Amino acid sequence: MRPLSADEARAFLNLVEGDRLGPLFAVAIATGMRQGELLGLRWSDVDLDGGWLVVRRTLRQGTHEVAEPKTERARRTLRLGAETVATLREHRRRQLEERLAAGPRWHDLDYAFASATGTPLDARNVTRTLHAALRRGGLRHQRFHDFRHAYATLMLEAGEELAIVSRTLGHADLSTTADVYAHLTPAMLERSAARMDAILGPRREAASG
Repeated sequence: MRPLSADEARAFLNLVEGDRLGPLFAVAIATGMRQGELLGLRWSDVDLDGGWLVVRRTLRQGTHEVAEPKTERARRTLRLGAETVATLREHRRRQLEERLAAGPRWHDLDYAFASATGTPLDARNVTRTLHAALRRGGLRHQRFHDFRHAYATLMLEAGEELAIVSRTLGHADLSTTADVYAHLTPAMLERSAARMDAILGPRREAASG
């Protein structure tokens, strides 16, 4: 498992900014949502003024069928950062333009991430677009699911509590998160050592005093 680093994630998001699926990739990295959860997300699940969204359903891969989350923990409310809210606002504005352009061909299904006629996106096409963007940017291969790993690793490296990361990801229990992210990155190890230094204090100065 080699998710994007912080620098790589920023480079990727800069690369896809302005692309039609750029907002989808940005929200994926910012929230750790599963691909099916994002493709099944509807605007009625999103409160941009309040800065949150609710994961209520998932789009089954290869179909236009939606299903409820498999576990109660998977049904969750996520807070959105200011950058993510701004991204979604701009995305909605562009989608309204597409709706006007499509006219009677538009399917009013309320999907936040949809085709140019309002129908659900095909997961395979989304993945192909992702791989093409990564190649264009000279970044290593990633699955869409690896965005979840990027979210979790970056948050843990930044010092977020494991329990918060677990709840945001919608894992069934905390042990699942601990098992997946048991590896420690260099940044996490350095932060741990620095914290212990801060706890114990400068012993040499104390001894010389």
